[in-house]
Amino acid sequence: MARLTTLPALMHDLCMAIKTISLEIDAYERLRGAKRGSRESFSQVVRRAHWDGLPLNARDLLEDLQALAAQHPEALLAPETLNTMARRKRTLRRRSTGRR
Repeated sequence: MARLTTLPALMHDLCMAIKTISLEIDAYERLRGAKRGSRESFSQVVRRAHWDGLPLNARDLLEDLQALAAQHPEALLAPETLNTMARRKRTLRRRSTGRR
C-alpha cells in the first residue's frame, strides 16, 4: 500500500515543467547545505526558503532609503555629525533665549 501512495506524487513531479538554472559555486553549496535529506529536491528547498525581502533593484533601494531618512534622519548620519548638530542646536537655543 505504501508504494501506491508514493507513486502518484512521483508521477506528478516527473510531469511538471522544469527550468535549468546556473549557480555560482557558493550559492550551490548553500542550496545543497539547506537540504534536509538526500530525498529532498532543490525545488523543495527553494519553496520553503524565507527570503529577506530586501530591495531587488536600485529604485526599490532608493525608495527604502528615502522612507528611512524621512522617518529616522539620524539613521543615515555618522555619530560625529549628530553630535555637531546637537551642539549647534543647543547654541542656537541659548542665543534665542538670551542665555549663554
